[in-house]
Amino acid sequence: MSKRLNIDSVPALVGIVGPIVVIVGDLTASLSTPGYSPIRDSVSSLALTRVGWLQSICFLAMGLLLEIFVAGLFFKIRRARGFYAGIVLLALCGFVLMLIATFHMDHPGAPHIDGTIHTLASYGLGLLFPIAILLLSPSFKSTPNWKGIFIYTLIAGILAFGLIIGALFGDQRGWFGLYERIIILNALVWVEVVAVHFLHLLLRQELKPQSLQGGASGG
Repeated sequence: MSKRLNIDSVPALVGIVGPIVVIVGDLTASLSTPGYSPIRDSVSSLALTRVGWLQSICFLAMGLLLEIFVAGLFFKIRRARGFYAGIVLLALCGFVLMLIATFHMDHPGAPHIDGTIHTLASYGLGLLFPIAILLLSPSFKSTPNWKGIFIYTLIAGILAFGLIIGALFGDQRGWFGLYERIIILNALVWVEVVAVHFLHLLLRQELKPQSLQGGASGG
């Protein structure tokens, strides 16, 4: 018998809401800015427009919600090898998102340090995310009812690595905005899929903390 939503459902719910907030915010800001091209122009450049506050709020919200989501995963999946490192790095992704929202890309009149922090944080996030979820993948594999997420996590992690390497060394002139959004969307979809699966298991009472004690110790 399924159960109603309760406090245990909060991490899954915020994991579902977070990506939607970011996507809706990006679409709203993009469409509200004359001359802005989501294909050509970077996501970061939206922060310099008159609706830049909307993008900043969305990324701050996503960073905070990701921390809550990660806390839920910490208590609900088995600790296989790499678990703790993966959890820490995924939580760090949330913090880095908040840095990106706080420090904007270089623009006239802004301290140069702002742009430096923003750039380092952006590329750092692109590298942290695939490492984090690939480290968590053995824990998904060892946890009952999460094996489908294991396969998907491997695919999303490898794709994320390939995309960030392409961003670092490839040439996306004329379509950098689209390329950047593909990178972001891959990460957001992973969070959304995992969160939906998480909530589904909770509602079906197939995810019980007491049944998840065991497995190899992580590091």
